[in-house]
Amino acid sequence: MQRMIVLYNILFLIVIILGFPLILPIVLISDKRRKTVLQRLGMQKVVKATRLNRSCCLDKKPIWVHALSVGEVLSAEPLVAGISNHFKNRKVFISVSTKTGFEIANKRFKDTADAVFFYPYDLALSVKHMAGKIDPAFVVIVESDIWPNFLYEMKKRNVPVVLVNARLSQRSFRGYKRLAVFSKPVFLSFAGICTQSTEDAERFRALGIPSGRIKVTGNIKFEQTGQPLPAPEIKKLRRSIHIQPSQRVIVAGSTHKGEEAILSEVFTKVKKEFSELLLIVAPRDPERAGSVQRIFESAGFYTVLMKDPNKVKPDSIFDVIVVDALGVLKKLYALADVAFVGGSLVACGGHNPLEPAVFCKPIIFGYDMSDFAEISNMLVAAGGAFRVQDAESLYKTVSKLLRDQQK
Repeated sequence: MQRMIVLYNILFLIVIILGFPLILPIVLISDKRRKTVLQRLGMQKVVKATRLNRSCCLDKKPIWVHALSVGEVLSAEPLVAGISNHFKNRKVFISVSTKTGFEIANKRFKDTADAVFFYPYDLALSVKHMAGKIDPAFVVIVESDIWPNFLYEMKKRNVPVVLVNARLSQRSFRGYKRLAVFSKPVFLSFAGICTQSTEDAERFRALGIPSGRIKVTGNIKFEQTGQPLPAPEIKKLRRSIHIQPSQRVIVAGSTHKGEEAILSEVFTKVKKEFSELLLIVAPRDPERAGSVQRIFESAGFYTVLMKDPNKVKPDSIFDVIVVDALGVLKKLYALADVAFVGGSLVACGGHNPLEPAVFCKPIIFGYDMSDFAEISNMLVAAGGAFRVQDAESLYKTVSKLLRDQQK
C-alpha cells in the first residue's frame, strides 16, 4: 500500500496546487467551510463531552464511528446505540463530512455519543493530527467515504477499521476494477467488510478481498426504529403548519435538483383533478429551499416555507409547503396520502423508502434506487411501492392512488 499512497499523495498535491486559486476563495466565502476548515485540518481540539449517566473509563481508548452525511448518520443510529450499550466503558466519537450531517448527528446522538466532529481532510498531516488527538481503539466507517491516507494512518497505528453496511453497485465495481492498482490496497486495509447483500460480497471478493474479511450482515437501515404517530399528534402537526382538514397531502421527501421541476409539472396536472391537494416538498439540502420555492411560485402555486407559519393566515389554503428545516421529514411522512422518495428521478441512487413505509403510506420512487436496491425491490414486490420512469408515469401513478383512496 505504501507505493500507492506515495503516488496518491503526489497526484493529490498536484490537484491542490492547481486548484488552490479556486479552493481558497470558496473557503473564505463559504461560512460553513470557513468555520470547519481548522478542525478538518486537524488543528482544532475535538470537544470531548462525557455523557450523563455513563461511567466511561478515561484510560480506555474511544471508538470512532464515521458517517458521511445525513443518510449515513440516520443509518448509524441503531449501530451507535448498540456500540454505546455494549462498550459501556468506552467513549464513542462520531465524525461527519457535511454541515447537515453534523447538525443531525448532534441531535440524534446526544444520548449515545461523547463527541461529534468533522472528519479530517485526507491530507497526511491532517489525518495524523486528528488520529493522535482521538487515539481510537478501532474505527467503524458507515457505507462509504473511504480515503487512502486515513486508512494508511490507521494501519500504521495498528487500529482496525471496519466498513459496515457496505454496498458495491455494478457501476462502482467496474470503476474499482479498472483502477485496481489503487482500489485493492485500499480495501485490503479494512480489517473487515460487512456487506448489505451477497451480491455486494461477491463484488468485493472479485476485487481480491479475502472471503474471511467479508461478512454479509444485511442492511442496517432495517434496524431503524419508527412508530406510527398517534392520531392526536397527526392533527396537531397538521394544525401547526396550517393544513386544512379538507386537504389531501403528497409528501415528496429528499428531493434533488431537477426533481422539483418534474414535481411541479405533475402537480399542475394532478391539481386539476384534486383541487384541495397540498404538496409538501422536502429538499435533500434545506439550503435549496428558497430556489425550490421559486420553482413552484413560477408555476402559479401559492407556496410557503415551513419555517414561516406565522406569515400565513390561519384560514389560508396554500398549494405547496417547502421544508427548510432538518430532522422533520420522518414525521411529515405521517401526513401523506401519497409519498414520493426523491433522488430517484435523477441519477442519485434514491433515498430510504422505509421512512414512509413505517406509516403504511403508498410509496412512489423513480428509476434509480440503486443505493436502496434491496429495500425498494422488496417494497415493489409486496405491492407497497411503485416505480416510475418519468413525469408522465408519475402523474398517472399519483392520480390512480388518489382515486383509489376515494373508493
